[in-house]
Amino acid sequence: MKTAPLLLLGLALLLPLHAAEKAPAAPTPPPAIDPAALAPLQRMSDTLAAAKAFTFRSRNLLEVPAVTGQFVTLVSTGEVTVRRPNKISARLAGEAPAFDFFYDGETVAAYAPATSVYSLAKAPATIDEMLSGLQTETGIRFATAPLLRSNPYAALTRDLTSALVVGPTRIDGIACNHLAFRSPGVNWEIWLEANARSLPRRIAVTFTDRPNFPRTLVEFTAWNLHPWISNATFTFTPPAGAREIPFKAVMESTGR
Repeated sequence: MKTAPLLLLGLALLLPLHAAEKAPAAPTPPPAIDPAALAPLQRMSDTLAAAKAFTFRSRNLLEVPAVTGQFVTLVSTGEVTVRRPNKISARLAGEAPAFDFFYDGETVAAYAPATSVYSLAKAPATIDEMLSGLQTETGIRFATAPLLRSNPYAALTRDLTSALVVGPTRIDGIACNHLAFRSPGVNWEIWLEANARSLPRRIAVTFTDRPNFPRTLVEFTAWNLHPWISNATFTFTPPAGAREIPFKAVMESTGR
């Protein structure tokens, strides 16, 4: 009979341990930056960085403020040509007035055909250096600018706060990986081909540091990683009668 208290005490000591063993483990929260989202981004970067030249076409949806303050969506198309390390040409047309951009390693030029005005400015000797100061100096912002750099991965992952695999999908019949990322002031998504090249098929950017969170969406087609390109593609010759004005005035005239 004297052993009963000892037996009860032993059971009491064992019960908490037994209960702890049976309690379900707390779920591990997913990482803020998922390595599975970074891997295809790195493959895409390697593909574009290795290309000595490339071209693509795009369909662009751009949200801009109207005179009423409401943001309206303008649809345009683009043709972009890049030759590393120091040449770019871009031609945009559509709902927003047409806009042509040229960089030949020495000069950047912007031309608005509708108003026949243009601007010229001296430029650094590489695409990376030119893009770094482009918006500040000229008011020009390309949503696709990180893809044109020598190391797209470094540009896209700078100050990254989250990276997420949204899931598989198809764009124009092509299997793609849909990924989502966040950085200070911007949320962005990218759809990459689900293959070794991982070329971009779509990118969406939301500017969270601006009123009404304006959004830009770009869809890519007709990628060519081995194009034949004439040097004249990157050279701007002012048309007869065209008038030179400051860069930011050209951008204002195109509504971009």
